[in-house]
Amino acid sequence: MAHKKTLTDITIIDVAREAGVSYSTVSRVVNNKSYVKPETRERVTQAMHRLGYQANLQARSLAGGHSHVIGLLVHNMSTQYMGEIFRGIDDVLATHNYEVMLYTTHRRRTKESAYVNMMARGLADGLLIVLPRQPEAYIESLRARDFPYVLIDQVGIDEHDVSVTAANFQGGYDATTHLIELGHRRIGKITGWMDMVSARDRLEGYKAALSDHGIPVDPELIVIGDFEKISGYQGAATLLDLAAPPTAVFASNDVMAQGALELFRERSLQVPQDISLVGFDDIPIAAILNPPLTTLRQPMVEMGRLATQMLLDWISDPEQKPASVILPTELIHRESTSLPQS
Repeated sequence: MAHKKTLTDITIIDVAREAGVSYSTVSRVVNNKSYVKPETRERVTQAMHRLGYQANLQARSLAGGHSHVIGLLVHNMSTQYMGEIFRGIDDVLATHNYEVMLYTTHRRRTKESAYVNMMARGLADGLLIVLPRQPEAYIESLRARDFPYVLIDQVGIDEHDVSVTAANFQGGYDATTHLIELGHRRIGKITGWMDMVSARDRLEGYKAALSDHGIPVDPELIVIGDFEKISGYQGAATLLDLAAPPTAVFASNDVMAQGALELFRERSLQVPQDISLVGFDDIPIAAILNPPLTTLRQPMVEMGRLATQMLLDWISDPEQKPASVILPTELIHRESTSLPQS
C-alpha cells in the first residue's frame, strides 16, 4: 500500500510538481534568489502553502538560530512609492546580512492573510507589512505566535502593534492650509482607500484646516479614491462636473494627482492658472511633472529604513519590543499651486 506523505515528507520536488515548475526554480524561490519571475514566484509560494511546505523550511535555521530572511508584504512593487520604501528596507538588510522574501497581494485581503500566516510558520524571522488593507484579519495570529512584525504607513489595531507612519493628519492639514492661504475657498479632495488610517487621517486634516479657517466642509467636494491613477482622473472629472467646481484639488497621493492632471489637460485647463493641484508623498516623478507638483513629502526611504531596523532589533532581542514612530511630513511648494483666478 502506498505510503501517504506527511508534511515532513514533502520535498521541493512535490512543490515543483504542484506548481508546474522545475525543482531548481523552487530552490531559487526558497533561497530568495532574484532571478525568478514574480508570477512564477507567486505560483511556487502558493504551492508551498497548499502543501504545508513551510514546516520543512524551519530546518533552514540552526536550533535556536534564525533564517536571516525578512518577509515583505506589499500590494505591488510597480509604484515609485513602494520603490522608495524598499530602498530604505534594502539599505538596512544589506548591512545586516539579511535577505527579503517578497509577497505581493494586489490589495486582496485573502492573500494578505494567507501570506502572513505562511511566513509566520517558519519562512521568515520577522515581517514588514506595507499599507495593509485590513491587518486585523491576521494581527492576532502574529501576536499569538510572538512573531515580530512592523506595519509601514498604517497603524495597527491598538497600542500593542508596532508601526512606522508619517504625520498624515498634519500633512493633510498643511496641504489644505497652503491652498487656503493662497486664497482658495472651494477645495476639492480626492481620498485614498477609506479603510486605511492614513487616508482617513489626511481627510480629517483637510476638514480640520477648512474648519479652522471658517470654511464649511462641503461633502460634494470630497470624492472617494483608491490611491490609483485612474481614480485621480475620475475624481477630478467628478469635481469639475459640479455646478460650482473647485478652484483647487488636494489628492491624497501623487499618483492620483497625476491622474487629475491628465483630466485637467483634457478639459483644456491650465495648472495652476485655472486650477491648483496638491499631491501627497513626493515620489520622484512629482518634481518633473509639467508643472512640477506641489506636494506633502513623507520620508518614504526613512520609513523603510527605520521600520527594518526596528524589526531587526526586535528579532535580536524579543524582550525589547519597539515603540511605534510617527515621522514628520513637509510641504514642498512647486509650480502646481497659485492664487485662484479672480
